[in-house]
Amino acid sequence: MKIAVSRDDDLAVARATTPVRRRRLSLTTQRMLEGYFFVSPWIVGFLVFLAWPLFQSFFLSFHELQATSLTDLKWKGIDNYKEAFFIDARFVPKLLATLKNNLLDVPVIMIFSLFSAILANQKIKGVIGFRAVFFLPLVIGSAQVIKQLFAQGVGGATLSQGIDVQELVYQYIGPDAAAGVSDLLNRLLFVLWKTGVQMLIFLAGLNSVSPVLYEAARVDGATDWDRFWKVTLPLLSPVILVNLVYTIVDSFTDTFNEVLEYIQQTAFAGGFRLGYAASLGWVYFAVVFVILFVVVRITNQYVFYAGDRNG
Repeated sequence: MKIAVSRDDDLAVARATTPVRRRRLSLTTQRMLEGYFFVSPWIVGFLVFLAWPLFQSFFLSFHELQATSLTDLKWKGIDNYKEAFFIDARFVPKLLATLKNNLLDVPVIMIFSLFSAILANQKIKGVIGFRAVFFLPLVIGSAQVIKQLFAQGVGGATLSQGIDVQELVYQYIGPDAAAGVSDLLNRLLFVLWKTGVQMLIFLAGLNSVSPVLYEAARVDGATDWDRFWKVTLPLLSPVILVNLVYTIVDSFTDTFNEVLEYIQQTAFAGGFRLGYAASLGWVYFAVVFVILFVVVRITNQYVFYAGDRNG
């Protein structure tokens, strides 16, 4: 006697006997979740400590403070932003000067820190002391200490044993050349002071490059110059992007920044104009954000990531 079995029963039996396969996440999703996990402390800290003050600052930029209390505000709309660009005779020149200085400083800092990292990565005697020379000033001398030293005239124009280079140039060449030499030496000292973190990041990137790649390139007849352009620089491009973003942010927020000093003076010195100072801060933030967005979009096209990114 035959028992009729329906198709639905066959499917139920097949599903019961077939082992359950768990769907695995792709490599890209795993890396994304890992990234969110590592940045989660910053996200929590931002939401707890910074989100509300930022909102208050943005809200204040459209008002004028009538008294010392933030509850006594007068609505001004975009008048504060109009004043920043069309009435204030100091903000725009300071902003343009800051952009010009950073346009010159950031490439020099990047190139010099990369060159220093390559030298510090060599297996020679005394390389630890060479690394300490570049990094210890950043640890010992804080931003306020360096600012006070510059204010007292301690800069690149004064070398060891009391030799005043600016005075020598002034005597033999002239005042114009003396001012140029002093500014150049102070700028070089500033670059040396700002390259410590970048050099360490580049060192970490250089140590992550496999020696097998250099050996394979050497077997193929590549010179040291070829290995730098064909092996080191492409594999170091993600680190270069990170260092570039860090250097731009650090340069726009350092202690010698004229725009930040002017915003602080506007807020807490003189007329206590917190609303106008907040609008200046948001204009400055927008400018820096646009610069970072453009730089990341352009440089990200030339960044090489080793391995399969899609998983």
